[in-house]
Amino acid sequence: MSIATVFEIVLAAVVLTLGVWTIVVPETFSATVGFVAYGLLVALIWVRLDAADVALTEAAIGGGLGGVLLLSAAARLRDADMMADEAPGKLLRAGAAALSVLTAAALAGAVLWLPDSAPTLAPAAVANAWATGLSNPVTNVLMAFRAMDTMLEKIVLLLAIVGVWSLAPDSAWGGRPGPRHQADPRGVLAFLARLLPPVGIVIGIYILWTGSDHPGGAFQGGAILASMWLLAVMAGLADTPLVSDRSVRFILVAGPGLFLLVGLAGLLFGAAFLSYPPALAKPLILGIEVAMTLTIAATLGLLLAGVPERGMEP
Repeated sequence: MSIATVFEIVLAAVVLTLGVWTIVVPETFSATVGFVAYGLLVALIWVRLDAADVALTEAAIGGGLGGVLLLSAAARLRDADMMADEAPGKLLRAGAAALSVLTAAALAGAVLWLPDSAPTLAPAAVANAWATGLSNPVTNVLMAFRAMDTMLEKIVLLLAIVGVWSLAPDSAWGGRPGPRHQADPRGVLAFLARLLPPVGIVIGIYILWTGSDHPGGAFQGGAILASMWLLAVMAGLADTPLVSDRSVRFILVAGPGLFLLVGLAGLLFGAAFLSYPPALAKPLILGIEVAMTLTIAATLGLLLAGVPERGMEP
């Protein structure tokens, strides 16, 4: 048995143990920390499966932005837990456990009963990969052969931010999301907020640009940019923008809007909706990726900032 195999077995055991612990631990904060650690370990699994693009996304979202969101939710739930007098009954717990077991059994059955030769479009995608001019097969598939799914994912993000903003009270509509953060100007957080964003912005842009030929892309780059912006906000070096700001709204719709325009152009002047002319495929895809990076960064950051809570004050 090789060292790599031993490492994979230990990693799988740790991930399963951490997943079970996250479910059964009674404290909300402990469960949140366990879930963040679980996401980081899953990123290692994706690396072992040679899916570096997925690993980058899992680390950025599961261990980064998702961790911040869950920790914020845990802080609010802690106050609610202190006010709650009744714990879930045994019947409710038994029902939840039974539902979890049935879901796990259904997923296991679906995997075990898959046909030996599952239908696939991989040969057709590989045969036509040259048409986009992209060397990264993941970006190639997402932006060409599954372009509709990729565009709809960005529309889902846009609908999510609309849903969050709709929860704002009338007095705060159009104002700034979240509270105004303050930090010790000489503290570690303020120091990191000054040190990391310049480096993070360069890395985010590089991850976007290299995504056409190497692991990376718009989602990973946008998540890094959002993390750097949120770090500055939490340190009190910047504030969240007004949701009524037209430039903010333009950035939010830039990615899916440009994607839709390119798709309609393919329908009117090309072979089909979201079809790219071979001579312009790579420039068009890179243009869409740049717009999507800005949209993803703004959307993820504003989603984590939360509901507009303050009025239109500067």
